[in-house]
Amino acid sequence: MKKVLVLGAGLVAGPLVRYLLNVDEFTVTVASRTVDKARTLIGGAGNGIALSLNVKDEAALESLIADHDLSISLLPYVYHPTVAKLCVKHKKQMVTTSYVKPEMQALDAQAKAAGVILLNEIGVDPGIDHMSAMEVIHQIENNGGKLVSFTSNTGGLPSPDANDNPFGYKFSWAPRGVVMAGKNPAKFLKDGEVVDVPGPELFAYHWPCAIKGFGELEVYPNRDSMPYIEIYGIPSVTSMFRGTLRYPGWCDTLKKIVELGYLDDAERDDIEGLTYGQLLARLIGSDGANLQSDLASFLGIASDSEPIAKLEWLGLLGNDLIPAADNTYLDVVASRMLSKMAYAPGERDMLVMQHEFVAEYGDRTEKITSTMIDYGIPGGDSSMSRLVGLPAAIASRMILQGEIKLTGVHVPMISQIYKPVLAELSTMGISFQESVESV
Repeated sequence: MKKVLVLGAGLVAGPLVRYLLNVDEFTVTVASRTVDKARTLIGGAGNGIALSLNVKDEAALESLIADHDLSISLLPYVYHPTVAKLCVKHKKQMVTTSYVKPEMQALDAQAKAAGVILLNEIGVDPGIDHMSAMEVIHQIENNGGKLVSFTSNTGGLPSPDANDNPFGYKFSWAPRGVVMAGKNPAKFLKDGEVVDVPGPELFAYHWPCAIKGFGELEVYPNRDSMPYIEIYGIPSVTSMFRGTLRYPGWCDTLKKIVELGYLDDAERDDIEGLTYGQLLARLIGSDGANLQSDLASFLGIASDSEPIAKLEWLGLLGNDLIPAADNTYLDVVASRMLSKMAYAPGERDMLVMQHEFVAEYGDRTEKITSTMIDYGIPGGDSSMSRLVGLPAAIASRMILQGEIKLTGVHVPMISQIYKPVLAELSTMGISFQESVESV
């Protein structure tokens, strides 16, 4: 029997744990701060164990890692290096769905010496994005083509039947990270020119994006796309862009939220006791008597414009008291979003990913569009949890069954990993539709 340790029992753990429990020769231990969450994931499975673990108790963590063949860290990324070092020390395999940070990459030589793999970025974004991109990039290369442009856009959204609020967005977990994305600078390559986007201007850079088989969304830049030219091995490109997809109107409204100062995460002691409207009045220097028209003047837009209506719907102009727990401007808007924009029971999420490749061959130029649209299961797993958890689960099985024999720090960009993982995902209905046109 092979022993798998799953660290964390959060929102993406369900599909991963159930997949591993279905492998007869595996026993699966789920270790979570809250043991009830772990018990729920294990259910009645005879090959499952639920444990309570405080990950800051390094002795307890080390004991568990040493006692298992492979550890999957679904913990916040700050804990991954600790887990990785312990895996290397005890010559155990490790899998995460998070981006490789320098601390993780620094363990490459030690992992190779220990004969173990530290496989990262094997979720959806990062994960399925890399694997599906590399599959087509390698096809183009094998057919003698030269890639000149690559665009990759991804978004987790409410499905159309659950898209019933003015923002066109819903949250499964704390919105802080999604809102904070508005502070990230971005960089991409367009027709040979590097475009630098300062963080405060991020939401000014958006445009329509037609999704094949779905309709129109909008896209804005996702951080720094430039390193992917080297990561994907595509030095020939003159355009390289990675973007985030949203329903139309998201960026205009978020830009106004940024302009109002709501992304300030400095702790304050002067918010308690205020209403949302009083705080907004303070932010724009209004006496509050004509808050809506003062807000419109401050933002330089009409008082009946969409962003104003959305801020009003969110309650930021209202008379409700701000919760005492909200002690930053960011907390104020994030907690309001969570209360107004959470998924209701039975509602479906949707994950959309679309790549566009422009490749030159001797006598022609082709545009290849590769599109994945995946929906959550009403009353069951969300699309996000399946698409994050299942690639990691499949790769973990392959490592333990000897199908992946690599050692060191890796991401799933080589065919030995991406081909079988994508093939198995397609048997679960998770696949890309490809179209080719001459340009």
